[in-house]
Amino acid sequence: MTRITVLGGTGYAGAAIAQEAAARGHEVTAVARRATEQQAEGPRYVSGDATDGTFLKELAQQTDVLILALAPRGDMEGKVLEVAQTLIPIALETGIRVGVIGGAGSLKVAEDGPRLVDTDGFPEEFKPEAFELISVWEKLQGSDDSLDWFYVSPAAGFGAYNPGERKGNYRLGGDVLLNDEDGNSDLSAEDLAIAVVDEIEKPRHRRTRFAVAY
Repeated sequence: MTRITVLGGTGYAGAAIAQEAAARGHEVTAVARRATEQQAEGPRYVSGDATDGTFLKELAQQTDVLILALAPRGDMEGKVLEVAQTLIPIALETGIRVGVIGGAGSLKVAEDGPRLVDTDGFPEEFKPEAFELISVWEKLQGSDDSLDWFYVSPAAGFGAYNPGERKGNYRLGGDVLLNDEDGNSDLSAEDLAIAVVDEIEKPRHRRTRFAVAY
């Protein structure tokens, strides 16, 4: 059993990760800014401000793996990077592993192609979120070598607007966007959660990013 804390534990990705981890018998703490009545069976729900360093340290002292699944949009725009900057030294001090649910924007569209965020078709309204998550990835890359972290880039079509359903399978990639045979890049929250908990249970990626899609 692993003690897992999910920041953004009631969000689209975070809730699925918390529920998948709890279903596999892990001790899960799902963290949200405000208490919610929509609580799944299994995770322990905690409300608090992830930008508060004292709160983050308290969480880190009670966990083995901390997943940052916050989305930098709305009133959280600009704050996810702040959370990551605060979390990194805390994780180094406490020795926990950190996982970040990033975006697809930093993935290249082909081995020798541009990043997805730099293509003409990338929606302008999603660019601030994409660039902030890229900055989080860069902060992780620049961290001390003793920090154990992984960064996940889901499919381009990943999101609550395109929920899909649990298939129980996924593909892993590196720095290039994963598409299926029809050119689509999709993934449900449930299957992202399977990939993340698989990585927690059997680590394959240390201090690196990996892509997940069907």
